[in-house]
Amino acid sequence: MKEENKVSYQTLSQYLKVIADSNRLEILDLLSCGELCACDLLEHFEFSQPTLSHHMKTLRDNNLILMRKDGNKNMYRLNTEVINNLTDRLSLLSSDTVPCICEDIRKGTC
Repeated sequence: MKEENKVSYQTLSQYLKVIADSNRLEILDLLSCGELCACDLLEHFEFSQPTLSHHMKTLRDNNLILMRKDGNKNMYRLNTEVINNLTDRLSLLSSDTVPCICEDIRKGTC
C-alpha cells in the first residue's frame, strides 16, 4: 500500500469515527444550514450544556466545525473545506474513473 494512501485512510477513519455519533452527525447537518450559536443548538437537543460542549469540542478538535465569539455567544459553522474534502474522499470509493488502490494489487497470483 502506498504511504500517502495509508495516511489518507487513517485520516478518513478518524473523521468517520467522529461523525459516527448520531448527535454529532445531526449537529453537522444543522450547521449545514448556516452559522448557529450554542444556545440554538442546545434548544434543538434534549441533552445538557456540558454534553453539547463535549460534542462541539470533539468536532472542533477534528476541524469539522469552526467557532467564533460574538459577544458572550459562541457561534459555530461548518468547516466547509474539511467537509468537502471528506465527501470527495468518500465519493472515490464508488468511482471507477480515478486512479484506484486496486491498481497496486497483483490479481490472480494466489
